[in-house]
Order: sequence, then structure tokens, then C-alpha cells
Amino acid sequence: MTNEEKGRGMIIKKAEFLISAVKKDQYPDTGLPEIAFAGKSNVGKSSMINALVNRRKLARTSSQPGKTQTLNFYNINDEFNFVDLPGYGYAKVSKEEQAKWAGMIDSYLYGRKELKEVILLVDIRHEPGENDLRMYEWIKSSGFTGYIIATKADKLSRSQQTKSINVIKRAMKIKDEGLIFPFSSTSRQGVEEVWKLVEGMLNLQD
Repeated sequence: MTNEEKGRGMIIKKAEFLISAVKKDQYPDTGLPEIAFAGKSNVGKSSMINALVNRRKLARTSSQPGKTQTLNFYNINDEFNFVDLPGYGYAKVSKEEQAKWAGMIDSYLYGRKELKEVILLVDIRHEPGENDLRMYEWIKSSGFTGYIIATKADKLSRSQQTKSINVIKRAMKIKDEGLIFPFSSTSRQGVEEVWKLVEGMLNLQD
């Protein structure tokens, strides 16, 4: 592996969409460890997955917030799965849809033994909202570490990013800034750092 290849993060030999699921009996039976990504509608989960695996259209992105209403599973290198959780907090979704979302998420997050970590995505440009705070509280109270990926970092200068990260820290009562990763699927800022994080979680380092 060349130094340039190392700088890009993990070498992706295989990245494939497995299934969209809404209930337990539809989850893929791969036995592989899973890392799930949570976040509000349109925060950029699909774009982040595409940037990480260097595929433009592996994860389906939508310009219409709230459109992803399933858990989407992606196999990476036959070593682990990424799971894109349906976005929350979109105002036009009915209460019935919100309740369905909550049930779908709870069933996965509470009952999936393969789940190793849940990472929350927030938009670096905005202070975390009530739904973000509630989701983060759930992640922490469930024994996960509390990592945050702050998306759309290319929209801010480096000094603005620092200020925004301080806002996120305060809002979410985070003491360790090392839990927050500025990320941009456009400029690819943060790709290497997030891969190091994933490799550390799954003990994949060479």
C-alpha cells in the first residue's frame, strides 16, 4: 500500500448495497459487525457513506428530506456493514409516520447484536436541535461512545468550523473534542479521520 493510498483511508475492495429493511426478519444475516449512522433528514448520511467508500451512487441520496424511511445496509469488504438509519425530525412527516420510524429504530438499536456503534451526524452550520439532543442522549445512555460527525464542513472556513464545534460541544455537553469529526463529502475533509475511527472500533488496523 502506498502512502497516498493510506491517506485516503481504508482500501475498498468491495462496497455493495445489501437490503432496505423495515423489520427484524428483513435484516441481512451476514453475522458481520455493524456501525450505524443516525441523524436528521438531509444531514448527509448517504453522501458521507458514498464519500467514505469512494462511490458516487452506492448510497441513495435524495433532495427530498424525509424520503429515506428504511434501514439501508451496506457490505464493506465482507468485513463489516454500514447501516444508514432513516432520518428524523422532518416536519412534513405525519405523527403516524413518526411513530413508525421510532418503532423501526428501536427494534434495530435495541435488538441487533451485530451493532457495535451508533454515530450521530449533525450539520456543522447549525446548533443541534431538540431531536439531535434526544438521539444523542439515547446513544450515550445505551452504552455507545457518543461520536459525532459534523457534516457539510466545506460550507465553513476552518476558523468557523472551530466555533461551530464549540457550539456543538456546549449544546451536547461534550467534554472531549476528540469525539467530534468535521466532515465534507464534497471536499473529502475528514474521510481519513473517520476511517481511522471505524478501523479502531472494529480492530481492523494492520
